Amino acid sequence: MVKVYEINGVTPVVHPTAYVHPSAVLIGDVIVGPRCYVGPLAALRGDFGRLILEEGANLQDTCVMHGFPGCDTVVERDGHIGHGAVLHGCRVGRNALVGMNSVVMDNAVIGADSIVAAMSFVRAGMQVPPRSLVVGTPAKVARELRDDEIKWKTEGTGQYQELAVRSMNTMREVEALTEVEPDRKRIEWESSLPLHLHKNAQA
Repeated sequence: MVKVYEINGVTPVVHPTAYVHPSAVLIGDVIVGPRCYVGPLAALRGDFGRLILEEGANLQDTCVMHGFPGCDTVVERDGHIGHGAVLHGCRVGRNALVGMNSVVMDNAVIGADSIVAAMSFVRAGMQVPPRSLVVGTPAKVARELRDDEIKWKTEGTGQYQELAVRSMNTMREVEALTEVEPDRKRIEWESSLPLHLHKNAQA
């Protein structure tokens, strides 16, 4: 069962079509919209400001969302937050991606269809234009994204939207096997490549 906690009389909201892993923690003023995916060990601490995942967004394993009192931390529709990222009092625009272990600080806005590279630090108040590739610590806009890169991101988010459905339908807690079965099956899934390999495949 998902770890959901009321605080100061405010209870998290999770849409019935969203999947939240049982090890994730939701506290207080949290709103998880339709078709969202929240991964294992994610922490959404709505004990000060409001946290919102809009429709189709995903927040992956060990991500953290938090914000100051009176502010909203928002991942807009189809936003994609990679493993271990931290969002604090910021806004991630529609169909944007925040890469693994990145940090996005207070009052920063990541424009629609943008990608924040893994391990980037987006400083407080930074305004990222739409369709931007953002890289570094501190993060800077490197260039405008190409259509094929945005398509790659959109397809990856679609896989997480499908994962939400697959997790609701097939994930269950079990005991581990003690040895590998003969002819062990693999999880059947459409092939997807990391962006640097995707670029090579497109060349």
